[in-house]
Amino acid sequence: MAALVSIIPIILLFVLMMGLKVSGWKSALITLAVTIILALFVVPAMGIIPEKYAQVSIYGVTLWSVLEGFLKACFPIILIIICAIFSYNILCETKEIETIKTQFIQLTSDKGLLVLLLTWGFGGVLEGMAGFGTAVAIPAAILIGLGFRPMFAAVVCLVANTVAVGFGAVGLPATTLANEVAGELTGGMASHEMLCSISTYIIIQLSLMFYITPFLILMMTDKTKVVKNLTLALFVGTFSIIIQFSCATFLGPETPAILGSVGSIIAMLIYNKLFLRHESEKDMVHVEKKKFGFAKTFRAWSVYGFIIFFILISSKVCPDINAVLKSTLVTKFQLPVIGNTFTFGWLSNAGLMVFLGAMIGGLIQGLSFGKLMKLLGMTAYNLQKTALTICCLVALASLMNNTGMTLAIATGLVALTGSAYPFFAPLIGSIGTFVTGSATSANILFGKLQAAAAGQLGLTGDATFFGVSGNETNWVAAANCAGSEGGKLLSPQSIAIATAACDMEGQDGDIMRKTMPFAIFWILMNGLMVFLGLHVI
Repeated sequence: MAALVSIIPIILLFVLMMGLKVSGWKSALITLAVTIILALFVVPAMGIIPEKYAQVSIYGVTLWSVLEGFLKACFPIILIIICAIFSYNILCETKEIETIKTQFIQLTSDKGLLVLLLTWGFGGVLEGMAGFGTAVAIPAAILIGLGFRPMFAAVVCLVANTVAVGFGAVGLPATTLANEVAGELTGGMASHEMLCSISTYIIIQLSLMFYITPFLILMMTDKTKVVKNLTLALFVGTFSIIIQFSCATFLGPETPAILGSVGSIIAMLIYNKLFLRHESEKDMVHVEKKKFGFAKTFRAWSVYGFIIFFILISSKVCPDINAVLKSTLVTKFQLPVIGNTFTFGWLSNAGLMVFLGAMIGGLIQGLSFGKLMKLLGMTAYNLQKTALTICCLVALASLMNNTGMTLAIATGLVALTGSAYPFFAPLIGSIGTFVTGSATSANILFGKLQAAAAGQLGLTGDATFFGVSGNETNWVAAANCAGSEGGKLLSPQSIAIATAACDMEGQDGDIMRKTMPFAIFWILMNGLMVFLGLHVI
């Protein structure tokens, strides 16, 4: 009964967004209000309040849980999202995005490689930098401009925008997950070691998809070139997984998608130069050649270039700088009543790095400081509903955790699935993304639940996963992020972005039917990898 009552907010969110087609911010706000009512008047009667809060006022627990959620939402989640979209808006304002598009088109005339380059390579860079639909909208628009069918462009971009999602927006989803797990285990924020650990596990659980996804993209483009497609997928996938694994293990969640996608682009260019031979005109895309000098190229890429630069120098690549940033201007205090610790580094967070890179790049591209500030203000204003949605979802997750609702759901799920729970862990993450449209929000909703479920199953010890030493709880929690990426394929919000970019209004259902088989395959593969990691390997 406790589990059934506790799952009401999640079911309500489903019904509002999917059944009644209520907008995201309204659904989140209504669900938060209902959850507050449950926390105040129903949950105490169920006897599921954690023991440490048994002697304090439920009103205090509820109030400070919501405030904790708002703090976590603003610092750093909303900050990163605003700065990431700001960086993209600068390119649109200066029209330098057109230069970037043209340069990619001129890199190769092979259809299969061009599609892979735009969707898996450039799309991965966009996802790593900005996320928020840019990895679908921009490559899809370029593909249509090159003569590809809108339906093909929409579906192939959605399929490609999967592996990088967990590390999108400068690692925000994976970072959020790690902090949620740390909050469940210690009540604090995730250490660098935990961030690296969970990031590495996500890469391991997705390892097969680094090869399968590029192969499917190539087969969707040309089904007759099976051997070429397989060879290219293996070549590119190997580059991608080696770089992303290294970034996740040694640097953390901020850089795997960015540097891994850059590495895959380099791999594609090497393959194009050394191995690719065009057999007929139908294998080629013809475009008007344009020459870009160093100055023009530097100007166009300055925003993304400086973002990468600042992210790298603030990471473990430069340990001395990293140590100074992490120890300077750090806000840290214990929240009353609930006792959890809130920590935020004003100089060490990824949002600042994206902001600095975007500002310097924008100045180089000819925008004045005043124009940049105005554009930043417009970006923040346009994201107000998104910000409200995220605030409500983070507060919802915090309230459900602190009042014992998350633990009650985990207990019910473990009782229902038993030792098979790890197989279903990615499904839970995919449901979160399907409902909210965001891997970050999915990790907020279910990150603590996964850690709590692992605790219920006794999966709390050290273990070795596919040759990598680690912790069982982090392995199960990582499945939430890995599964959330598959949920992107069916998310109404992601599909809405694709339909808008491809001018396919009203065809959302057709796109969903085409992406559903891959989404199901993705979730099954993730579940298998997670289960094998715990019970076989």
